[in-house]
Amino acid sequence: MYYKKITFIVLSSLLLFSCGQSSKDNNKNKIEKINRDDNTDRGERPERGERPDRGGKRKYEAVPTAPGKATPLSAFNEFNPKSVIISFDGDEITIDSDGHPNHTTPYWEDTDSLYIEPVVAIAQTPGRIGSHRDRSISLTVPASPGLAVKSTSTGLGAIGISVTGVPIFNDSEGPGRPLEEEIAETFDYAGGHVGPSGYHYHSESMDVPANTTLSHNDEKLVGIMADGFLIYGRKDLDGSYPPDLDESGGHIGATQHSNDEEFYHYHIINEYYFGNLIVLFGGDLKGSPNNIL
Repeated sequence: MYYKKITFIVLSSLLLFSCGQSSKDNNKNKIEKINRDDNTDRGERPERGERPDRGGKRKYEAVPTAPGKATPLSAFNEFNPKSVIISFDGDEITIDSDGHPNHTTPYWEDTDSLYIEPVVAIAQTPGRIGSHRDRSISLTVPASPGLAVKSTSTGLGAIGISVTGVPIFNDSEGPGRPLEEEIAETFDYAGGHVGPSGYHYHSESMDVPANTTLSHNDEKLVGIMADGFLIYGRKDLDGSYPPDLDESGGHIGATQHSNDEEFYHYHIINEYYFGNLIVLFGGDLKGSPNNIL
């Protein structure tokens, strides 16, 4: 009986040690995997600004830049005067907007004169323009933005302001969630939908009869990005696709606003994200980004 007790105790101890060791090994493997994935992820990402609190936006950090050329002031005549106010103060330009577009969309309240039935949207996100979700935005940029010593990846929320006054968002729908077909099905013909911060654009507008103002496969001004550089449609003034764009869609050239003077600006990159979707801006900001408040 005595030996049976000893045998039972020894077997129990071995079993507990084995389970404990197995648990440690599993935890170790998990930690190693997390660290391995985390290191790989960080190694692939460009330098980022300060990360936001849960539900917030990234706060960008200033990046040293080279001297730049002045942004053509005539470009600001393209912005929707009903929603956008442009202010000039020395070496800075401020763009204030209530975020309301000057085009039709099914995201207006159905009592609004600009409301239309959905043209391309299969589904719609909750909320309407003019509701409690609307938020005014403000961006102050240098009058002569320059290229930074390093690029900055964009964060969630507004990364630019369009000529209509609507915020421009990147190619993500949420943390770690790129745009996908289920989300794209909620876009109106303008490439926009409503989110927690109101109506905003992700993609280039579509070629439909309802689109009478927005850039589609042309050279029109699209808006201004958070680093102060203007963004234009997919084409150059001569109707061709620029062959010398960098990975963010930028290059140095003349536009309809610059009187033959060449300056750095972005274009919508002529590449399909999936299906017939072309994102407005899916790269890094090449200048020093400013926070859109």
